[in-house]
Amino acid sequence: MDSTSVLIVITAYFFLLFLISWFTSRKVTADTFFTGDRQSPWFLVAFGMIGASLSGVTFISVPGEVGNTNFYYFQVVLGYTLGYAVIALVLLPLYYKLNLVSIYAYLEQRFGFWSYKTGAFFFILSRTLGSSIRVFLVAGVLQLILFDNWGIPFWVSVLITVGLIWLYTHKGGIKTVVWTDTLQTFFMLAAIGVSIYLVAKDLNISGLGDLVDRVGTDRRSEIFNWDWQAGTNFFKQFLAGAFITIVMTGLDQDMMQKNLTCRNLGDAQKNMFWFTIILVFVNLMILVLGVLLYLYTETNGIEMPLRSDDLYPFLATQHFTAFAGIIFVLGITAAAYSSADSTLTALTTSFCYDFLEIEKNYEKEKQYTIRKKVHLAFTGLMFLVILIFRWINDQSVINAVFTIAGYTYGPLLGLYAFGLFTKWQVNDKMVPYLAVAAPSLAFIISMNSEAWLAGYKFGFEILILNGLLMFAGLMAARKKSKKVKV
Repeated sequence: MDSTSVLIVITAYFFLLFLISWFTSRKVTADTFFTGDRQSPWFLVAFGMIGASLSGVTFISVPGEVGNTNFYYFQVVLGYTLGYAVIALVLLPLYYKLNLVSIYAYLEQRFGFWSYKTGAFFFILSRTLGSSIRVFLVAGVLQLILFDNWGIPFWVSVLITVGLIWLYTHKGGIKTVVWTDTLQTFFMLAAIGVSIYLVAKDLNISGLGDLVDRVGTDRRSEIFNWDWQAGTNFFKQFLAGAFITIVMTGLDQDMMQKNLTCRNLGDAQKNMFWFTIILVFVNLMILVLGVLLYLYTETNGIEMPLRSDDLYPFLATQHFTAFAGIIFVLGITAAAYSSADSTLTALTTSFCYDFLEIEKNYEKEKQYTIRKKVHLAFTGLMFLVILIFRWINDQSVINAVFTIAGYTYGPLLGLYAFGLFTKWQVNDKMVPYLAVAAPSLAFIISMNSEAWLAGYKFGFEILILNGLLMFAGLMAARKKSKKVKV
């Protein structure tokens, strides 16, 4: 693809985003940015959450990772279904009952001030790192197919990327994001579907039955790994998937803020149910695409790129037809912004409510100015984290995202589990120290597990260990009184 075509496609795409932003930003109130006025149709939230959940990491990294770990990632996806059930049946009723804007306000009611601030801090830390890495992956692709051809350095292209996100979200906030995520999800899924169709056609695969047969007989389509020592063992992956979903969706202000814009609990639960079904199917299609991409390179004698993350972008822009390349560009652009725009909104919401306590401490007129400054500050922070990650990363981005989540969401998992499933109170001032100790100890155990645990190697389930350590620490710091506040 030539860079001019790419620029035209991206420009047209942003025209649509800004058009949506203009429509959704009219007649906004001081609370619209944070709550969307609680009028979002549940089916729009469900569809838009698919794109936000997949992001550029799944879109780009998972197809390439098929060559390294087969379909083992689908074991994680199966675990998602259990995690989403817990969110729909346990967490959403709690959030709606308490009428929360920031979900971490629950921790203040349950334990106290320091627990509340600790939970909010770890969300901000995890989301800032995780979402910046997601944007980094897609920004690298856009750099390769567009900005390098124009002689624009990476830092400038990243600045443009995050700056555009700020422009179309700074006024409407979550109300705008619900609608833009719907558009972005559509383009992402269209890119996956078109890529599968065109690659299958090139490989002379005719019909669904032939596709299932070709992919199913390929060694890379193996789903289950029963080796208990492997990091990709089924039980490790399944449980990790369930807990990753609980923390990265159910205990995540970004994802829950969308759910809390639904009109009522029933709508939010319907959203979660349909979202789960569609997400499992879409992840399976992405893995199928991964096998087809490897078959395509082998059939056509194409030299593999050095990094598996580069496989799909490389083929789409260098070897597929111009039409397929355009669809890919739309998909990758959508992937870049479907996660980052909602993340910036959620980070702004969490900081304003959880640390500045904006509703209590400021008049309505002042709230608007403060919120804009916070939104801009997090945009700048994301820009810096992306540049830092570019210098230090040396692994598959999908693995990096889940590794970071395993350490940063662990304290949240332990806090919420202790709050929901026990009646104990804790020494609130000890919670920040425990939240630092738990992931630190989990890291030490992970680094030495093969020597200490007869060859056992931790994978994504490090999150579970981290949460258990936090839970154990809270048990040790519990008070004699069992009286709970909520």
